[in-house]
Amino acid sequence: MCGLMFCDRRLDELKFMEGFERLGHRGPDQAIVHKTAEAWFGFHRLAIMDLSEKGMQPFETDELVLMCNGEIYNETKLKDVYVDYNYVSHSDCEVLLPLYLDKGRGMGPYLDAEFAFVLLDKVKNIIVAGRDPIGIRPLFYGYLKLNGTIAFASEAKALKDICDHIEPFPIGTLYYDGEWITYTDVSYTSYTITDMSLALAKIKHKLIEGVKKRMMSDVPIGYLLSGGLDSSLVAAIGAKYSKEPIVTFAIGMEYDAIDLKYARQVADHIGSIHHEVKMTFKDVLEALPYVIYHLESYDITTVRASLGMYLLAKYIKEKTDIKVILTGEISDELFGYKYTDFAPDAMAFQEESKKRMRELYQYDVLRADRCIAAWSLEARVPFGDLAFVRAVMSIEPTMKMNTTGKGKYLLRKAFEMDQLIPDAILWREKAAFSDAVGHSMVDQLKEYASQTISDEELKLASLSYPFNTPQTKEAYLYRSIFENFYPGQSHWITSYWMPNLDWVGKQVSDPSARVLSNYGASGS
Repeated sequence: MCGLMFCDRRLDELKFMEGFERLGHRGPDQAIVHKTAEAWFGFHRLAIMDLSEKGMQPFETDELVLMCNGEIYNETKLKDVYVDYNYVSHSDCEVLLPLYLDKGRGMGPYLDAEFAFVLLDKVKNIIVAGRDPIGIRPLFYGYLKLNGTIAFASEAKALKDICDHIEPFPIGTLYYDGEWITYTDVSYTSYTITDMSLALAKIKHKLIEGVKKRMMSDVPIGYLLSGGLDSSLVAAIGAKYSKEPIVTFAIGMEYDAIDLKYARQVADHIGSIHHEVKMTFKDVLEALPYVIYHLESYDITTVRASLGMYLLAKYIKEKTDIKVILTGEISDELFGYKYTDFAPDAMAFQEESKKRMRELYQYDVLRADRCIAAWSLEARVPFGDLAFVRAVMSIEPTMKMNTTGKGKYLLRKAFEMDQLIPDAILWREKAAFSDAVGHSMVDQLKEYASQTISDEELKLASLSYPFNTPQTKEAYLYRSIFENFYPGQSHWITSYWMPNLDWVGKQVSDPSARVLSNYGASGS
């Protein structure tokens, strides 16, 4: 991860620096503030590709200035097209310069990448910015209180004192001289895959390719391994295609961690160098305000699931030299999770999947970025590979419905013959991550909130917080911490992540799948 900030040159340098310094955790290797006649450019670098000084940003030519937080996975193909361009580094991000010069406002669809960038075209005197189609790399924008000009930053905290109306930069979108251009929507598709054997082959091939792309790095990489299906497959594919044993990490509460034993089974099977981390509720409580500060979110599910990830990333930063982490997010939104078993029909399932994919940048994708970037590490998400996502979204929806009593059947079946992971893991019902670290964590958080937040506070919650009003004391606790850091910015998330209540009934008040009638043995 890197951290970038951009705004009008007329902003006072001290005010720019105050915001820019709030992004320092995203890139501790190098930092620079670069000014042109038009703008401030601030860049905190986490060196992943081309570790030399030449890989430092912004990249500047006579025509352009560019900052990008990203990984361009089709860099080689693009450089084959723009072979005559005079590159000054081996950074994959530099290829955006000739791509822009060639395609301009139409550059977005040519990128197979996770990215957030800001570019100044000095010749045309225009600003261009863009974000990847899933929002794996964060970007916010706002308008300077000073003069109303647009500003950008990797995290909203950098803009909160200098801007009005801060918003997440829309995914799959290019900002071009004041115009917002949606260049793709990965949730939109026609159902071109109707044959089971083709569906399974596509799933397998595209996921393997997605993992292999994300193993590209000039620094050591590691894998988060919960012991569930998704992270286990990512780690197992990584192990198969790595020349050396991979390094895996798992975390759980000290007494009742559900997934540590399963993670160990996978680690033994794939021969990884495995680390187990135990956390206490004291660790959780101490981390809670820092997690919410870094997340810039008060969503219940996101906060719960972030606590273990944040503490695990802390361990990785302090105990190893690893800088890149592969994770298992996004599988649930593509293949379904416990609550999608209640979908009334295949089209309802597909529409829910599309909705979740469009909103992921506010929830699981945000969590992976912020918890890992908080400790100066980079998250990579193979299930978010664009070719993989498009393939799965193109599968006839009836094939993805849970008609076998086993969720994510297609994903499991695709790897059934490979023995990449133990059969007991391949066909295991995964627990939700916030439960898998140990049911005691969420139970104790609820108890702590009940002691901290009064009945009267919760009763009057709609007066204090009319938008996304907290319905439980736990939700109120997270919201109050969020408001201390980011008052009046609750619109950064559109709603709480909850199961589709039109399906599972209004009686569900907790976002955990643990409360659903079909959770069964998932949490054991």
